Amino acid sequence: MQQLDRITQQPGVMGGKACIRGMRVTVGMIVGQISTGRTIDDMLVDYPYLEREDIMQALRYAAWLANAQEFELACA
Repeated sequence: MQQLDRITQQPGVMGGKACIRGMRVTVGMIVGQISTGRTIDDMLVDYPYLEREDIMQALRYAAWLANAQEFELACA
């Protein structure tokens, strides 16, 4: 797995959730925004303190987590 040096977890920041560079921006927030159709460029405008690599690492981290765990899904 590529290095994820921008993903941090600290008990006192956002309840220990995975964040970007110790800020109060969680990986989940980034993934949630992308899942609603927001683009990386949209997010960079809305959150000028983020960098493109922050978002890319958040997506890589989320993909790694998804591959590391299996969930039982309800059948449709």
